[in-house]
Amino acid sequence: MRQGSNPNKIKVDVEINFMHQIVIPVYIPNEEGYFKDGLTILNFCLQSLFKTVHSKTFITVVNNGSCLQVTEYLNTLFFENKIQELIHTNNIGKLNAILKGLAGNNIELVTIADADVLFLNNWQNETLKMFNSFPKAGVVGVVPQFKLFESNCGNILFDNLFSKKMHFSEVKNQKALIYFYESIGWDKNYNQNYLKQQLTISSNNCTAIVGAGHFVATYKKEVFDKIVTFIGYKMGANSLNYLDKSPLYKGLWRLTTYDNFAYHMGNVAEPWMNGILQKLKNNSNSVPILLNQKHHKKISRLHFFIKNRLFIKLFSNKIVRKLFYKYKNLPKDMISNY
Repeated sequence: MRQGSNPNKIKVDVEINFMHQIVIPVYIPNEEGYFKDGLTILNFCLQSLFKTVHSKTFITVVNNGSCLQVTEYLNTLFFENKIQELIHTNNIGKLNAILKGLAGNNIELVTIADADVLFLNNWQNETLKMFNSFPKAGVVGVVPQFKLFESNCGNILFDNLFSKKMHFSEVKNQKALIYFYESIGWDKNYNQNYLKQQLTISSNNCTAIVGAGHFVATYKKEVFDKIVTFIGYKMGANSLNYLDKSPLYKGLWRLTTYDNFAYHMGNVAEPWMNGILQKLKNNSNSVPILLNQKHHKKISRLHFFIKNRLFIKLFSNKIVRKLFYKYKNLPKDMISNY
């Protein structure tokens, strides 16, 4: 039977006190083999996050079928109010776990990060700076990588093809760039020119790298105004299409901070990780301001096709690419080998 009336029925709306959501899917099924250091890495990730975010941050962790030890650790953090939302589920795949974290919140910015990201001081401030300086920014990464402009950047390349604001610039933090590729197991036999020059764009005295990677990036929530309920891939390139394409449908750009503001840890815990963690300063009292952002409508199919299909096909031509490199001030000795 029911007696009385639920008092929540008379509440008109829900007060939102957060400016920035962080969504981290976690899959650590055991503590053996590949996952032997998984809980340690996760702890480094979350502790670095707690230290570097401001007080208006809403942290969502999606426990995607992890083992009991990890589940208990996350439960403890939730009851200590260090994370604001904890979702437990069986292993439904990384992207489906992310979708669960995106649903049910209306926070203007959302960072999607892997559970092996070591956040550095000022990553949040620099991310806000990108969005404030570039009104068409839809995705902002904080870890520079090689040739990011080659992936899902047809619109920004098209929009700035003849603009002097987009050109090649010297790499800001070569050491961090080298470390990223060491962290994912690459040998050093890659093109060394990638360590010297990156395609950048400038606005309001702010410089950004054209393009953004996947393992940690911040999105305008408006790109997810229609959240799908299920993606039929657990991992791999196809599972990322939803995240990659959503900003393009609104004509929004992918950018990365000019300097490095996070590290990729991988699956093996190393002493330097704890060393960096201990040096981080608490940033909870610093709340950056997100300037008024224009809401972007979905672009037409023709518009999408020209910039993200036709132009990209043209841009893939070797002759056209070399002309682009020359026009955008890539050093002459690199044009034939970049």
